[in-house]
Amino acid sequence: MKGRKPRWLKRLGTWVGDHQNAAADTLDRLIRAPLATLMTVAAIAIALALPATLLVITDNLERLGGDWRRGAALSLFLSPGLDEAAGSKLAETLTTRIDIGRVQVISRAQGLAEFRAYSGLAGAIDQLPENPLPVVLAVYPARDLGPGDELDALLEGLAALPGVDFAQADAQWVRRLKAILSLLRDGTLLLGGMLALGVVLVVGNTIRLEIENRRDEILIMDLVGATGAFIRRPFLYAGAWYGLLGGMLAWGIVTTTVALLDAPVGRVAALYDTRLVLTGLDFRHSLALLGLATLLGIVGSRIAVGRHLRRLRPA
Repeated sequence: MKGRKPRWLKRLGTWVGDHQNAAADTLDRLIRAPLATLMTVAAIAIALALPATLLVITDNLERLGGDWRRGAALSLFLSPGLDEAAGSKLAETLTTRIDIGRVQVISRAQGLAEFRAYSGLAGAIDQLPENPLPVVLAVYPARDLGPGDELDALLEGLAALPGVDFAQADAQWVRRLKAILSLLRDGTLLLGGMLALGVVLVVGNTIRLEIENRRDEILIMDLVGATGAFIRRPFLYAGAWYGLLGGMLAWGIVTTTVALLDAPVGRVAALYDTRLVLTGLDFRHSLALLGLATLLGIVGSRIAVGRHLRRLRPA
């Protein structure tokens, strides 16, 4: 008949309805045991929030070090016999190169003023008969030049120019920062892997206790012919709910931590003439956190269900 639904569509509707009922019933069970649920969810959230917070901090530090060109100038110390006019002429020549963004001429007077301000030797400097500092060119590489082998090659080439006494790279701190951040990221991922295993164990132990508490119910369902999938379904949804709720709480912990650290980090950055505003988890990373937490909950539940239901149903 035309008004009759296809058999596969009926089966799909039944399957969706069964999963909806299982998900709703499982969530209702968790809500009716708030203390036990909160303890499990909090344990999962803390385990997930720690590596997530470290990753957020690492990303913010990488963003700070990513703008390395702002302070990563190459300092060219000219020969003592060259004056500011010769330095300006050399600077104009360098600005025509494609691998150089801009060049700043630091005169002898400017260099001496900065040295007097930051060295704490103002009295001794005033006793000097003449200014001993050379003219310095602060060379800023082009934007598409990275702080690696290309920067080393540029530094070597500039040091060989006529009139340049010696050249010095001011980006060494950036390389060290990148190495430290790379180590921190690798360590965070390793820690995250261990804590993810801890989440699986926490969910698995919680589901094991749930199975033991519902032993009689499971045996009755088995006697009346319930399939293994039907018996496993609510426990798998319980693991998914534990993981999802734990991920949501972890997201809240990370967001709160970033908000609390924003002002202190801003004050520290201001001491280095830098402005840094911490950013938390964006939409993509938030979804990744919730998805990973839910997956870990399902995995822990599946392990516990598969093992302990076999004990209750030896056949």
